[in-house]
Amino acid sequence: MSQTTFALVDCNNFYASCERLFRPDLKDKPIVVLSNNDGCVISRSKEAKALGIRMGIPFFQIAPLIKRYDITLFSSNYALYADMSQRVMQTLGNLSPRIEVYSIDEAFLDLSGTHSLFDMQILGETIQSKILKDIGLSVGVGIAPTKTLAKLANYGAKHYPKTGGVVDLSLKRRQHNLMKITPVSEVWGVGRQLSKKLAFMNIKTAWDLACSNPAEIRRLFSVVLERTVRELNGENCLSLEEIAPAKKQIISSRSFGERITNIESMREAISSYASRASEKLRAENQLSKFMNIFITTSQFNPNTPYYAKSQSVQFITPTDDTRIILTAANQALERIWKDGFAYAKAGIMLADFSYKHQQQLDFFHNNPNSDKLMKTIDTINQKSRHTLFFASQGIEQHWGMKRDYLSPAYTTNWKDLMSVK
Repeated sequence: MSQTTFALVDCNNFYASCERLFRPDLKDKPIVVLSNNDGCVISRSKEAKALGIRMGIPFFQIAPLIKRYDITLFSSNYALYADMSQRVMQTLGNLSPRIEVYSIDEAFLDLSGTHSLFDMQILGETIQSKILKDIGLSVGVGIAPTKTLAKLANYGAKHYPKTGGVVDLSLKRRQHNLMKITPVSEVWGVGRQLSKKLAFMNIKTAWDLACSNPAEIRRLFSVVLERTVRELNGENCLSLEEIAPAKKQIISSRSFGERITNIESMREAISSYASRASEKLRAENQLSKFMNIFITTSQFNPNTPYYAKSQSVQFITPTDDTRIILTAANQALERIWKDGFAYAKAGIMLADFSYKHQQQLDFFHNNPNSDKLMKTIDTINQKSRHTLFFASQGIEQHWGMKRDYLSPAYTTNWKDLMSVK
């Protein structure tokens, strides 16, 4: 029986690296990518990390450092990041017959059965060089017999430069050596809060956790942590998920770039979120029978009154029709809106899903088939987003997300294609 082997491939400083890829003038210069509304730091180049800029720190706290260290700022460019992610995953898919896309910038590959054909270290370096050559992004590669150990190997590849960005933990000796110098908080699924509880049991490193009694860990914590212990000891408990599990809910929500004080602007925001949620729903090939919308002011501003309200809607027949969802959302908004407040955020949640082929219709409800219309709208918008939209979404959208440092959509918009002079 062939040895089970996983590789975790993780893009380094993904958002910042995507921005630098199209700005070669920023080589070796500090780069910071900001979150929605340019609120806080969500990605940093290694040069920015060296300056002590922490992940999640609010933008205003690093503002004095911008000019001093010539830091280049970027607003989140999700169109660019999603497209670059797709290119990375497609390349990885060509390198391995089985792949699990774990997040926008990392994926597990199933390398089982390749030990007799390839040296794992060389194979990892081949994957690394292929991504760099074809796409221009650097990646770390961790190889091991289980997914948890592959995550640990990837941690070692990122934190120890001498590894060259590739760590192979096929050998027990190498697994043990890395676990002994890795804090337990860095083990996949543990985190800071759980590591504090483990510290009371004198479990401070990954090695300490691996040496603990699985049954006792299950009794004191959970079956999930028990599986982690077993995986650290080379027992394969987590299989590759080639098909992402269906979502149980879809949320479309953003904080506003500027406060909303009139219902007309709020209608535009709610309509935009409803349209986006409907589009995601159709991409999942599902129908929704439940919707909840909410509006809220900022709870962090003591000088303004706080108000938050939500409204739920049950659809008689499950739907993915944007028109039906838009109408219901705006009717719900009318019931919860109150004048005199400066609203900071709104959103929509769709839930209670069913697949289209399992749809149960209501005998008395007239629900015209809109599949062709919705598919046509989605197809056109996939080629160029927001080409078609509903009038209730508005045109100017002054309430939209603040993105003062947004870079061009180099790979998804014809107008933003790079030109060489």
